[in-house]
Amino acid sequence: MVAKISTGGNMFGALAYNQNKVDSEEAKVLFSNRMLLGEDGNFSIGECMRSFEIQMPVQLSTKKPILHISINPHPEDVLTDQQLSDIAQEYMRKLGYGDQPYLVYKHTDIDRHHIHIVGLRVDENGKPLNDRFEHRRSKQITRELEKKYGLHPAERKERAERPELKKVDYAAGDVKHQIGNTVKAACYGYRFQSFGEYKALLAAYNVCAEEVKGEINGKPYQGIVYSAMNDKGEKAGNPVKASRIGKSVGYEAVQRRMEKSGEAIRNGKLKERTRKIVATAMQTARSRKELEQQLRKQGIDVVFRQNDSGRIYGVTFIDHDSRVVLNGSRLGKEFSANVFNDLYSDAQTGQTESVAPKRGQGQDFTQQPHTAARLPVSGLGGLFGGSSIGEEPPQDTAGQKRKKKKKRTRRIE
Repeated sequence: MVAKISTGGNMFGALAYNQNKVDSEEAKVLFSNRMLLGEDGNFSIGECMRSFEIQMPVQLSTKKPILHISINPHPEDVLTDQQLSDIAQEYMRKLGYGDQPYLVYKHTDIDRHHIHIVGLRVDENGKPLNDRFEHRRSKQITRELEKKYGLHPAERKERAERPELKKVDYAAGDVKHQIGNTVKAACYGYRFQSFGEYKALLAAYNVCAEEVKGEINGKPYQGIVYSAMNDKGEKAGNPVKASRIGKSVGYEAVQRRMEKSGEAIRNGKLKERTRKIVATAMQTARSRKELEQQLRKQGIDVVFRQNDSGRIYGVTFIDHDSRVVLNGSRLGKEFSANVFNDLYSDAQTGQTESVAPKRGQGQDFTQQPHTAARLPVSGLGGLFGGSSIGEEPPQDTAGQKRKKKKKRTRRIE
């Protein structure tokens, strides 16, 4: 179990975040403590704000009187609403906030159900309650609760807080909810620098992302639509606009995510591990299938893009350990699509591949990895729709270039 404590001065923002989940049926109020609210659990933001304002001291000696805590059980721990309520109440009491006004929400927007707590962290005089060694005490409390309720012990914090990433199963139903969970987890659980890389990542989890451009009343707009896919890479069902999932998966949000990812990859030298592993596999793999198998053992999936004639014109590596998605050209010229096309032609793959859909059929042109992507449990901002930004276009081979006709020079006498 992992608890994350945040403090701030914007009560409306904390309440709106959770209320938006409630409105989209991805959350509900479990209970309230010392709040002037009804008992049916159906509260508006206005009602909650008034209840907190009534109890908020006029004079404050801190700029951050608001407390926002998320408590995340291990993915394998399945808890009832009553158990989650008991855990929240005991956690707040041991941390020193048991007599404070607060609301407890249960979030179900990802498979790992968890709780959020919003409350006041100041006393009647406007002074913050004792928060010395708060994070240290919080860890001790969660360990005690794990033992008491027989829960799995927390792993590394960053891994435990990542949303669970699962392949979309169209036949299982509730497709919009499945797509939303997968897209959010992919967008914020991995780093990518182009829409093509983002698209390749989602394709590994049976989601197609497409960019939509147009004009309304003379004003241009850009957006994203997401669709479920089957294991053959074919679309299944109706597409879902990013706006129906949330701003966190909209066009602008995904663009911001790409910019931040680029900085993190450069500053953290996150390409080095992937480059080293791929280079080693290329030296020893005798076929494309063998290359894929060797990389998969190291936690890397590879996505090859081919045209109708079978020529490889793009390659993307999904490193599940480093949590980065990289086009081959980002790793260096020696990892470009042309190099892999020369190394592993169709005759060398030794396997049957899915045929890329023909243009005009409304299909996604990003082929999936040949195996189901690994599903590490661990997080999602903004998300956007499909575009070909950053994808590697087909390039002429050396032989093809030689065959091109030379331009004729007009001779003037």
